[in-house]
Amino acid sequence: MRLECHHVFFLLLLALSAAATVDSRIEPSGLVGGWTPIENLGDPHVLEIAKFAVTEYNKQSGASLNLEKVIKGDTQVVAGTNYRLILSASSGGSSGTSNYEAIVWEKPWQNFKSLTSFKPVHA
Repeated sequence: MRLECHHVFFLLLLALSAAATVDSRIEPSGLVGGWTPIENLGDPHVLEIAKFAVTEYNKQSGASLNLEKVIKGDTQVVAGTNYRLILSASSGGSSGTSNYEAIVWEKPWQNFKSLTSFKPVHA
């Protein structure tokens, strides 16, 4: 009986350890569910998410924005990862650039991305 309790305890610890494991590239020190700043805005994956956001927004709205740069970003671990990015984008006209907040939900193991929000950021 005592040996069985040790096995159950060990399995419980193992399960809790596995549940606490988070992709360190995305969220090295934050809490699951909380927003964590993206340290490297030039990371190729972050730029891929930003380009996806602008392209998807253009498809949905009929706009013709062009990504200029990623100004700020955060990630949130959910059933996948939410990326909250502040982007600078320009339209084809002479109006210059504007800033937008885009939220993209990604589940890379399913090759899934979804633009959940895209709105102007006012100074």
